[in-house]
Amino acid sequence: MLEASALPTTTTEPPQACFIGNAWVDGESDHVIAVEDPATEELIAGFNAASVTQTDDALRVAREAFDRGIWSRRTPLERSNALHQLADRFERDAARFADMLVAEIGSPTQLVRGVQVDCAIELLRWFADAAARGPRQGFEEVLPVHRRPVASRSVLLSEPAGVVAGITAYNFPLLLLIRKIGGALAAGCTTVVMPSPRAPLSTIEFMRLLAETDIPPGAVNLVVGGPEVGMRLTTSPMVDMITFTGSRAVGQAVMVQAAAGIKKVVLELGGKSANIVLPGANVEGAVRPSLLRFSLNAGQACGATTRTFVPRADYERYVEESQRTLAELVVGDPRDPATVVGPLIRGDHRASVQGYIDRAIDAGATVEASAAVAEQRGHYVAPQLIGNVSNHSEISREELFGPVGVIMPFDSVDEAIAMANDSRFGLNANIWGPHSEAIEVARHLRTGNVTINGGGGGRQDVPWGGYGESGIGKEAGEAGYLEFFEFKHVQWPV
Repeated sequence: MLEASALPTTTTEPPQACFIGNAWVDGESDHVIAVEDPATEELIAGFNAASVTQTDDALRVAREAFDRGIWSRRTPLERSNALHQLADRFERDAARFADMLVAEIGSPTQLVRGVQVDCAIELLRWFADAAARGPRQGFEEVLPVHRRPVASRSVLLSEPAGVVAGITAYNFPLLLLIRKIGGALAAGCTTVVMPSPRAPLSTIEFMRLLAETDIPPGAVNLVVGGPEVGMRLTTSPMVDMITFTGSRAVGQAVMVQAAAGIKKVVLELGGKSANIVLPGANVEGAVRPSLLRFSLNAGQACGATTRTFVPRADYERYVEESQRTLAELVVGDPRDPATVVGPLIRGDHRASVQGYIDRAIDAGATVEASAAVAEQRGHYVAPQLIGNVSNHSEISREELFGPVGVIMPFDSVDEAIAMANDSRFGLNANIWGPHSEAIEVARHLRTGNVTINGGGGGRQDVPWGGYGESGIGKEAGEAGYLEFFEFKHVQWPV
């Protein structure tokens, strides 16, 4: 067995698996959480995982904090001020968190601050402001007089959902953490968080900020563990709501487990999103951003637009520009300021992505364009565009979670829309072309998010979530905030 004490760490204190009632506790499981730098393949931290018993302890503390504690009873302004305190501390330590994420998930230095950290701070600020006002209809919405069969008055109350179990993925650890605890705390809920055991360090370090705020003990708790810990969170009668980000397969398991207790679930799952280049689009201008949208974060993004549809007349031009663009794309050490694409999280994941590529090529696919990757340690896959595939090929249907896109020609816009919608997922889409035509295409896409001609950057005040097997419910924005409420109708005669 790996000795946890022998492993170095990038956190300010040796990491521990449990943060319960503002107290740090060593994990009691025999399983060791081993955190690897994906660029060097070196172990950077290790510690014993939380046990199921400790998970129950965290849930009891969260339950007590909600049922008899002060957080849900504080005024909206008090909760808002406490969340702004947390955002202040987060912003103060942003550079340190960015450095940690470079080591923990291999996010390149030139991108980590904006893509991984600043977005999370922006979202936490949004939730802090939302906490002060509550839902846009108010905490108590007075309804019109109802006159049948007798006159009556009503009020609609917005109340916190209760104890929330938040389970996050490794690809955007802090942004996903804020999507879970930001909305929950803003609504007055208490939480137990489980980060991915592949990348728990930044979440552990974030918990240390809570002691510097007015957020009371028990409002936010942490357990780091394996599947048995996750299953306890999804099946415990002490949990009122589950919010999960991860793969479709695990999300399906969460949904099945939650069904036994009829729990409310929000699932943010996978995607196989479309990138549509319309006739008349600036093809050369569309290529680089299109390639980056499935290559950044090494393609480990549920909203990556990995299926590109191009007019048949523009296909060769698009491929030639892709070859030039990818040839110049720097893939490698995330600590090098020139690097744009870093490594995948682990060797087993790299093998999975490469397996999809190999099977596609064996079936007749061709690599139309590819970046170069030098021989080096680390879990690297070259960003590449695969052609000579159909919309029903495995590589066109399954989420690879790597920097690999496919390209297919179309003969009409209606055909492009049909191919884009021919997926069990429906999370995201890009459209490039004349604005009025792009807007019309957007209205016909079965997807939760659409960006036209590059959009304007990632907004944190809008909902994120998809159609079909991309999930249930929304995260972030007003719709995501409302997920953390229950609504009670109170009526009396007049």
